[in-house]
Amino acid sequence: MRRMPFPASLRAALALAAAFAAAACQSLIPGASRDPPRLYELTPKSTFDPALPRVRTQLVVEAPDSAAGLQTSRIAVKQKATTLDYYARSEWTDLAPRLVQTKLIESFENTGKIVSVGREGSGLRSDYVLKSELRHFEAQLFDTEKPVVRVVVSVKLVRMPAREIVANRSFERIQPLEGADVDKLVEGFDEALGGVLKRIVEWTIREMDMRDRGIIHSLPGRGRPVGRAPRTE
Repeated sequence: MRRMPFPASLRAALALAAAFAAAACQSLIPGASRDPPRLYELTPKSTFDPALPRVRTQLVVEAPDSAAGLQTSRIAVKQKATTLDYYARSEWTDLAPRLVQTKLIESFENTGKIVSVGREGSGLRSDYVLKSELRHFEAQLFDTEKPVVRVVVSVKLVRMPAREIVANRSFERIQPLEGADVDKLVEGFDEALGGVLKRIVEWTIREMDMRDRGIIHSLPGRGRPVGRAPRTE
């Protein structure tokens, strides 16, 4: 009887799962932990809409909050919706939230459209603070035709010194993987994060520009103090 070939997308998913399983098993071999992990870096965005306005403000970008499972330098993978695993001997160069923070700051700098941008504790007198939550930053091997990387970042723009949230939005990018090896996986992370970084940077600069020029002050339901209970009559 002639066997029907597996679809390419299914073969890719099975290969990536096998690669993950092999890496996980190798981490259990005595002495394997002596081998240092291979470190991976991601890149900031450097190309933006030419019509992006120039803003005369200073921005502090805080490190994103995240669930405990993402507070690590290990590369996360979900083989099903209810589990979170990690690739063995393959890590980011920093904790995932701090890596995202660094790439955000570098991306803002690459626009050439902002007076100054830095992280908290840098001594920068901020006109605005960008708070965020890293909600997804993992490879996913389920519910899709082929393995994907999913990155979701929710952001809040806070005007200082009143500490008033003037805008908020969530940004998501799902990037199909082009191969089953870890190098292709990291390329998928770079593409997914890059798409999110570009949209966050452009959105933030436009939001600050509209407020600096007095076009808008706060949007309905968004102008509320950070960390304070809403006022009631």
